[in-house]
Amino acid sequence: MSRLLVLVLALLLPAAPAVAAPAAWTVRGPGQVTAELALSSGNLTLAVHRQGRTVLHPAAVGLTTSTADLTEDLQFTGRADRVVTERYTMTTGKRLQRSARLTEARFGFRTASGTFDLVVRVSADGVAYRYVLPGPATVTGEASTFRVPADAKAWLLPYNAWYEANRVRTTAGEATGDFGYPSLFQTGQDFALLTESDVDGRYAGSRLRREGDGFRVVLADPEVASTGTTPWRTAIVGDLATVSTSTLVDDLASPARFTDTSWIRPGKVAWSWLSEHSSPSDFARQKQYVDFAARNGWQYSLVDEGWSAAWVPELIRYARAQGVEILLWMHWTDLDTQQERDTVLPRVKQWGAKGVKLDFMESDSQDRYRWYDAVLQKTADLKLMVNFHGSTIPHGLARTWPHVLTMEAVRGAENYPPAANNPVQFFTRNVAGSMDYTPVSLEVGTKEASIAHEVALPVVYESGWTHFADKPEAYERHPQALRYLNQLPTVWDETRLLDGDPDSHAVVARRNGDRWFVGGIATQERTLQAPLGFLGGGQWLVETVRDPATRADVVRDRQVLRNTDTLAVPAGRNGGFATLICRYRPGLQTCDQPVRQVPKTTLTVTPAGTTDTPAGSSIEVTGTFTNGDREIRDVRLTATAPEGWSATGPAITRARLAPGESINGRWRLTAGGRVGPVDVPVVATFGDVHVEQAVKAFVPPPTPSNGAQVSDLPFMSETNGWGPVERDRSNGENTGGDGQALSIGGTAYAKGLGTHAPSEISVYLGRGCERFSAKIGLDDETTETGSVVFQVFGDEKPLYDSGVVRAKGAAVPIDVDVANVRMLSLRVTDGGDGRNFDHADWAEAALTC
Repeated sequence: MSRLLVLVLALLLPAAPAVAAPAAWTVRGPGQVTAELALSSGNLTLAVHRQGRTVLHPAAVGLTTSTADLTEDLQFTGRADRVVTERYTMTTGKRLQRSARLTEARFGFRTASGTFDLVVRVSADGVAYRYVLPGPATVTGEASTFRVPADAKAWLLPYNAWYEANRVRTTAGEATGDFGYPSLFQTGQDFALLTESDVDGRYAGSRLRREGDGFRVVLADPEVASTGTTPWRTAIVGDLATVSTSTLVDDLASPARFTDTSWIRPGKVAWSWLSEHSSPSDFARQKQYVDFAARNGWQYSLVDEGWSAAWVPELIRYARAQGVEILLWMHWTDLDTQQERDTVLPRVKQWGAKGVKLDFMESDSQDRYRWYDAVLQKTADLKLMVNFHGSTIPHGLARTWPHVLTMEAVRGAENYPPAANNPVQFFTRNVAGSMDYTPVSLEVGTKEASIAHEVALPVVYESGWTHFADKPEAYERHPQALRYLNQLPTVWDETRLLDGDPDSHAVVARRNGDRWFVGGIATQERTLQAPLGFLGGGQWLVETVRDPATRADVVRDRQVLRNTDTLAVPAGRNGGFATLICRYRPGLQTCDQPVRQVPKTTLTVTPAGTTDTPAGSSIEVTGTFTNGDREIRDVRLTATAPEGWSATGPAITRARLAPGESINGRWRLTAGGRVGPVDVPVVATFGDVHVEQAVKAFVPPPTPSNGAQVSDLPFMSETNGWGPVERDRSNGENTGGDGQALSIGGTAYAKGLGTHAPSEISVYLGRGCERFSAKIGLDDETTETGSVVFQVFGDEKPLYDSGVVRAKGAAVPIDVDVANVRMLSLRVTDGGDGRNFDHADWAEAALTC
């Protein structure tokens, strides 16, 4: 054939088409869920299917940065696939041992202004995706959107940053506004729960906004300083049982930052604030909550807002001797600087507290998430457990930081929510992680829910720390309810949904060891069904507590059943039941296990009172530990040197200590250089019980010089009704240094103390001064007037009392004889009206020495 003919034929034949880049991709999970990614006209969308049905319709994917629009004109650059398999252990949650298997596909895209990878993961129970940029970038928004049919049922949370609104039942098409996670939708037999995972200070939190025919992800900040990797946009997909028991949020989260979790102890918590708002400031009443916890084998008592550093260390010692540990409430601003975290948290740890409840964060901003990061690192370093209250929702945080025992982010018992809102919380909020609902309100609150409904809540709701909402006397007036609560664990090896619907009821089974606990709650009268097919073969003892005809303590019955049976319990409106199940053997009467009781012991120490111990000097300390009425083993008695101190003398040990026997120890401790009061602990331990008493030492500072201003001296103790005592400025808000210039009656003062009643400041005089003078009055800064009493004490003896000061005006000069006073205390008390605005100033507070 001639070359000319070849050329002619080549020109006449149609050209071979160019190979086009793929326009659609499928990511198949290990189960029946798939993700479908499509690129059309440069716009990227993602859809989710289950068993061939569309659960989430194609919706926009992409994001914008300060330098690039990565939402349109996209071009595909490549795909890489892998299988992600992980096994990990949790300290809380639906089950402790976790196994995750996810199919991962990483898709590359570019535009004229930038590039990004979209990482898609598909599991048996859902789909998640995140964006990965080439490096750090300022993200200005996401196109990320989820679409469900307009007629899909929806259980949505109107957004606020503390997630405490009542959840509403609507449809996707009728929803308007912004909604918080998790958001639950139902289309036919399929459910989708939308949320996010692996969110921390590298990004900001987000919410869903109804836009067009979808729900778009809206960031909390207009700009986010991203490290380059975003959180996971997460859709848990399946039937109701699959969605409600999913661990996908944790599966997607970053692995644990530390491996030693031996110090992390979930448990039941006695909590006084809801039933008695003023009780956290009452030392004697807090001891009664400790006693109640000890009697019933509860592991913790939480002291909420109002506690005083003056008595908390003693309460902690009192509690630990009975096997009860103390948790302390704090406002997040108490720890909003590195200096505060480095001083307040170590002090709490030194007292012996085991954890903190941090409150009122109320923000999804990146800045607040960075605060979470800093607090979590510091508490982990100190081995302090954490409860976040007034917080965002869990984003897998308890996997990354295993010492997070629970988070609020729910309209819990303290807000008196309608009982009809209770079932939906299991299917929505609690799916994301431990939920601090504070259940079991028997006499406090609205009493809409029956007693059995309340008793079932700590089974239906999972929380590593379960804070019980009522007072000891209320529980003791319901002995059968209390008996059931005393058997409840707060950690689970397995969780199953037995029956339920977000609108009407939930019946949940959870296993701890070889015992099963079942809780059922209903909004309307119905017979709650618990099919027992989750049990093994053979016979099982089933003990159920249910409601009597009128509101009163639950009644208990017992049956021997098999796994082919169904437990059916009639429940009234807002009623319920709770069940305990164990393997039956002939003669077994109950599944109850003994409630832990700590043996009674005593520990006495010398010297008594407070001993001045100048830096470098020594003090001799003795301790006598006496056993009570039961033999104890592995006893150890020793003195512990405070930070900066040193101790000599051996620990005293005894393999066994019979009832009534004692051991004695003697130690010499040398004072460090930090001035002020110091507790020198003498500690006896046996098993996991910690019995402690403290010798009170005092390392004195130099005596003040003549003319010294009190605001320039070290405080030996300090309490204040709002925020810290301010030096040389008025009392402002809750943060140190935020007050204004001292001003009384229009006159400004450069030196002095700004306080808020009730307040007390102690300074050391060392019996070296003669007179204390000051100008006292209510500060000008408040718009309303408080009422206060100014008092001066020397070594706890009253030296001056102003009487009630009710009005602003010129400062009143005072001059007080302080000859031979060792410790000077300046107190401000409320004038009797119980109001705020008690901004009381000690202007030009000075000493003649």
